[in-house]
Formats: sequence, C-alpha cells, structure tokens
Amino acid sequence: MARHVYACPLRWSDMDAFGHVNNAVFVRYLEEARIDFMWRLAPGEGSSSFTGGSVVARHEIDYLRPLVHRHEPVTVEVWVTKIAAASLTVAYEVKDEKELYVRASTVVVPFNLEEGRPRRITAEERAFLKEYMDDCMEEAVAV
Repeated sequence: MARHVYACPLRWSDMDAFGHVNNAVFVRYLEEARIDFMWRLAPGEGSSSFTGGSVVARHEIDYLRPLVHRHEPVTVEVWVTKIAAASLTVAYEVKDEKELYVRASTVVVPFNLEEGRPRRITAEERAFLKEYMDDCMEEAVAV
C-alpha cells in the first residue's frame, strides 16, 4: 500500500496555553495533508479530478501524545481506507521518527459546487485512490 507523506511545519501560533499543539490545530494539519494528497497529486496533467469541490462529512481523531513546538516538521501520512460511490474515507497518522501523536480519519464527499449537491467519484479519481488503498481494506471498495 502506498501512503502519501506530507511534511507539516509547526507554527508558534499552533500552541495553546499549555505549551502544546492545540487539539483543533490538528484538524488543520489533516486538512493540509489531505489537500496536498487529493489536489496536488491528482492524476494527469490538466486533469479535472478533485477540482470541483468536496465537503467533509465526518472527522474521527484519537489524540495519543502531546506535541510541542519545534523547528522540524511533523510527518502526516495519508492513505485511503474506503471508496464508495459518492464518498471516500482517508486515514492519517501524525508522527515523527520517535512518536505517534494522532491517528485520524475523515469521510470526504465530492461536491458539485455549481449544482449545490454531492457527486459520484469518477473512474479517474477511483483509479487514483485505489493506489493509496490500505491492502487490508480492499473489500471496502464499492463499485
């Protein structure tokens, strides 16, 4: 299984009064990694994959260890655990070489902004997503 790896910088403003990354900031880290995965890595030059918009239907986050400010970025690994007709589930780990700080998942729904409604995942998008599908989750791919 391939995982997309995103180097996420920590900003001083990410810290809360207790000196660690605020829990809500982790949602932004996940968003940055997800956008880097879905849009920057969209298949093909000039492809319209993933450019029509999407909405987040659900986040699930397990905070495992506090993360304090440092100059080195953290790594956010991203992969796909489920592909349905009109949604996908992306999983994440926020970590460095020594610690795992967060495990999370997000249900993303492709959205047609002009029509104001969800849309189905295209064949091109499905092929791209399958490259990042967890090998243990292959049965979760809906046709």
